[in-house]
Amino acid sequence: MPTLPFHQVDVFSTAPFKGNPLAVIAEADGLDDAAMQAIANWTNLSETTFLSRAQNPGADYRVRIFTPQRELPFAGHPTLGSCHVWLALGGRPQGEHVVQECGAGLVRIKRDGARLAFTAPPLRRSGAVDAELTTKIAAALGIKREAMRAVQWADNGPGWIGVLLDSRQDLLNIKFDVQALSQQPIGVVAPWDPTRDGGDAQFEVRAFMWSGAEDPVTGSLNASLAQWLIGAGIAPKQYIAAQGTVLGRAGRVHVIQEGETIWIGGDVAPVVKGTISL
Repeated sequence: MPTLPFHQVDVFSTAPFKGNPLAVIAEADGLDDAAMQAIANWTNLSETTFLSRAQNPGADYRVRIFTPQRELPFAGHPTLGSCHVWLALGGRPQGEHVVQECGAGLVRIKRDGARLAFTAPPLRRSGAVDAELTTKIAAALGIKREAMRAVQWADNGPGWIGVLLDSRQDLLNIKFDVQALSQQPIGVVAPWDPTRDGGDAQFEVRAFMWSGAEDPVTGSLNASLAQWLIGAGIAPKQYIAAQGTVLGRAGRVHVIQEGETIWIGGDVAPVVKGTISL
């Protein structure tokens, strides 16, 4: 029975069980699409990734990203977790940065000590959200429209709409009603109050996926929110976002703008190391 290296890591956390889990299967060149989808369905994590040799000569490795139902061209925590495993298995980049090949193209990843960071992909859609959809979003979040300081398309692929609240506590109190708004990913963000919330982070984020389920810590959402918030002067060029609080997690996303590039960084904690039998 053939076996492949199998790792499970926790992304956007320095400690296991406090971030967003990811399964990574290495040496996956011989797996076909059906096998990858079957494995991702079996792990039943939000994403499972498969590492193989790069097809593009400018890349260091290739990654394919699967949810239990479908393949994704790009996702944030799978990018950081996959790169961590590739490096742990002895991978060495050709240049200053690691270059990942995925369905969305080439993604640069830099190392900052033990932490990794990827370049935020460009927004595919930005700008105001129409009044009807804004009303539905408020109903789904269980808040009044006037409680939303801003509502903005912030779509870098998954279809995100960003909602800015003034109160972190209001954000933490949200009980998302998927019946009021299905099939529309929503990211909600609010600033921390240093006197009440401390200085461990500057913003709190929650992410509600296509299914209405809440994601623990979301790289793609934080990338799109950063482009919106920094571009609008709402957030500084460097900040930390907390996510996963209501789920018992302690995710931390490190955002920094250098020149025109926004980097989305996070720690990766190894949890499981072994093999998977096929």
